Amino acid sequence: MGPIDVWVNNAMASVFSPVREMQPEEYRRVTEVTYLGVVHGTLAALRRMLPRDRGTIVQVGSALAYRGIPLQSAYCAAKHAIDGFMDSLRCELIHDGSGVHVTMVHVPALNTPQFRWVKSRLPRKAQPVPPIYQPEVAAESIHWSAHHRRRELWVGAPTVQAILANRVAPGLLDHYLAATGYDAQQTTEPEDPDRPDNLWAPVPGDHGAHGVFGDRASASSPQLWTSTHRGVTVGGVLAAAAMIVGVALMRSASREQEGFARQIPSDATR
Repeated sequence: MGPIDVWVNNAMASVFSPVREMQPEEYRRVTEVTYLGVVHGTLAALRRMLPRDRGTIVQVGSALAYRGIPLQSAYCAAKHAIDGFMDSLRCELIHDGSGVHVTMVHVPALNTPQFRWVKSRLPRKAQPVPPIYQPEVAAESIHWSAHHRRRELWVGAPTVQAILANRVAPGLLDHYLAATGYDAQQTTEPEDPDRPDNLWAPVPGDHGAHGVFGDRASASSPQLWTSTHRGVTVGGVLAAAAMIVGVALMRSASREQEGFARQIPSDATR
């Protein structure tokens, strides 16, 4: 199929567990897959792209790369690490004047099968933090990022809200997640402590792309559309603003004319 033009890193493993119950080898495993998987994949892609001076590497990130949440410390830490790795790599590519482009797509909660095969110590079955999106939303954002030179792409209103809220009031967000983050990541169904998980080996079978939360998942993201159509969005906002200003001026002029018309009989009487 010829040289590699686009490389997408999306390997991940996770453990749903309080920090106090995590084992060192579990942190190591999640780090090796979720963080070092990105590093090794990127190195492999760079070896092929740098000599040709072109190509795009897409890292699949998460809102959790900016804002950690309870019960997913290993995964959040790995996503944070990817973000730091990308900052360093991006600076080096700019310094070298390289034509290779790197970007990171921060996706929201997705209806994927991972919540039924991820290792978990939770008393109830794990779920993505609502609102939930179908995996096609992530696929669309990754495809778009592979063909546009955007530094990074935030996908879904919840991702934008989490990142901005963490920048403005991280302490307040700590308390909010402490109060809501446990229940938000669990369904009402009890977990089976003996079910297979994929931390150390794949779960047998083809599980497809969709999880069990299809009836609660959105198949589109208005925020993603506006983010990937900035020209149209800005144009629409400016047009709406111009219309509002125009209507306001017309109303102001109309009020002035009415006042002038009321004033004429009074002057004529005098």
